[in-house]
Amino acid sequence: MPYIRSSDLGPRVLARDVRAIARLLTRAESGVDEARATLDAMFAHAGRAHVVGITGVPGSGKSTLVAKLAAAVRKTGRTIAIVAIDPSSPFSGGSILGDRIRMGDLGGDPGVFVRSMATRGALGGIANGTLETVDVLDAAGFDIVIIETVGVGQDEVEVARAAHSTVVVSAPGLGDDIQAIKAGILEIADIHAVSKCDRPDANRTIADLKTMLALGLTRLDTANVGAVPQPSWRAPVIATSSTRGEGVAELLAAVDDHRAALERSGDIETRRAAIAERRLLAACEAMLREQFARHRDGRLSPLLEKLRTRTLSPRTAAQALLHELKLGGE
Repeated sequence: MPYIRSSDLGPRVLARDVRAIARLLTRAESGVDEARATLDAMFAHAGRAHVVGITGVPGSGKSTLVAKLAAAVRKTGRTIAIVAIDPSSPFSGGSILGDRIRMGDLGGDPGVFVRSMATRGALGGIANGTLETVDVLDAAGFDIVIIETVGVGQDEVEVARAAHSTVVVSAPGLGDDIQAIKAGILEIADIHAVSKCDRPDANRTIADLKTMLALGLTRLDTANVGAVPQPSWRAPVIATSSTRGEGVAELLAAVDDHRAALERSGDIETRRAAIAERRLLAACEAMLREQFARHRDGRLSPLLEKLRTRTLSPRTAAQALLHELKLGGE
């Protein structure tokens, strides 16, 4: 199959051509330089979709619940895209990408697009290129874009810096309640969904969540380093069962209500600004890493030797390297 230039893919993506979307997403995930200008153009066309992050520990039923939620969105006539993040093997680098299997019932619906992505070593529950993937899907005209995270536990908070609404999925019998507090999971939630509510121990999980929320464990403002409670929205706890189809409509209603609350209060602009800031800093970090790798055998090696002999501190070496890179340019 002949190679299609990314610049030619752009107009087709805006027309929601599924093959063009898939090809451009592959280039975004792989960091292809040729696609850079087209991906930048997608950012200019994005900004209309509501981005929903869905996270929770492994085994909580996130993928099955996301599939049911997508079906509920389609019943309202809206379109939805799903970015499902799977962990990569630290040895082979491979990933199962099993979410497509769990979401097989959505296949064939032109109003649903599912993309699986491997973390490729990225931390925070989301993969490198995730937000550019969201840009492409947003520009393609999908009304809702869901980011389903890896589900690794203690470093899932990154999704709260990438989404307008964050849903935390809990399941009965999956561990200590205190662990959820330690991981910061409670604080990032705009909405709590308790899955597998047909199980007999589900009521305890629901009650425990409500108790902890009543004690003041509210969502934190991830736009700032200092945590600031968000008084304009009280995170609901919604019982769901994917096998019975219970609570899914209520979960979608909560997502819609949260979006409406953000727009009424003006907090939606605060969150968009926080996402933009995070992306700016992430792009700067990526460029610095590339610069470091490019100059490893030149300017970096003498500094590493001084670090090895402890004649220079890491911070002083970093300042010297940044100074050298700035003076040397490309």
